[in-house]
Amino acid sequence: MQVRNLVVPLVSSTVAKQVKDVAIIIFSAFLVASGLRLFLIPHQLLSGGVAGTASIIGYLTNPKYISLYYFAINLPILIWGFVAVGKKYICLSMLSVVSTTWFLTVIPVIKLTKDPILASIFGGVIIAGGVGFSLRAGGSSGGFDILGSIITRKRDIPMGTVLFVMDGLVILSLGFFKSWDSALYAMLCIFVKSRVVDMIHIRHIKLTCFIVTKEREKMLDRLTLLPHGVTVVNAEGGYSHEGNTMLMTVTTRYELAELRKTILETDPKSFVNVLETVEIVGRFRRLG
Repeated sequence: MQVRNLVVPLVSSTVAKQVKDVAIIIFSAFLVASGLRLFLIPHQLLSGGVAGTASIIGYLTNPKYISLYYFAINLPILIWGFVAVGKKYICLSMLSVVSTTWFLTVIPVIKLTKDPILASIFGGVIIAGGVGFSLRAGGSSGGFDILGSIITRKRDIPMGTVLFVMDGLVILSLGFFKSWDSALYAMLCIFVKSRVVDMIHIRHIKLTCFIVTKEREKMLDRLTLLPHGVTVVNAEGGYSHEGNTMLMTVTTRYELAELRKTILETDPKSFVNVLETVEIVGRFRRLG
């Protein structure tokens, strides 16, 4: 009876999180499509990535089919990512791509501003919001985001920086095939987008936590349930000369809130020092 009571809240919590993730993905797709249809496409600008590639093809052929080009280019990348990244991530990314494709067909093309600079800035911010929130939900907006996620999971490189480099290649294509003025406006959009993505998607930023506590075993029992390893150091108080235990663990800023809650629940009197980590050499579990 007690096991059943424990399982029901756990299942309910899991379902609620899945529903929340799906809702975030769909809203993120709406932001991406809105940024394209309301700011970039009216000025024939790019956001970079697969959306930018699809836009270039659309500008050179028929802008009405940009949504179809977007889906067609994303499809092989999603299939490849299904093998290389993971099922949950790609399923959410597929939902994002399908939702974005649909929103691109239903949202009308409206030129909200006549200034291409303002269109580049606000279009970049809105699209970055969609990209960043979809990454936070455990998925992506498809295309280059999948490639960027693979790189950031294996290397300590900001997601926005990875996207900026790959998007730059798309911008060069716009300059060659259309005009360099449009390419420079699009570069401004991509720069803004990359910075906003880094502000939202903070999972790559590593933190080192030093925890001084007298509750050694209780703290270890709780911390070992978290994804990252813990190093134990015997310490002594400088004034009291009493024996203490210092635990060191490396986590990410995205997971810091959960770690803080665990520490305070286990030992409210503990002393915690959190430092930003520049680089990690060796084993570190990067969450998918």
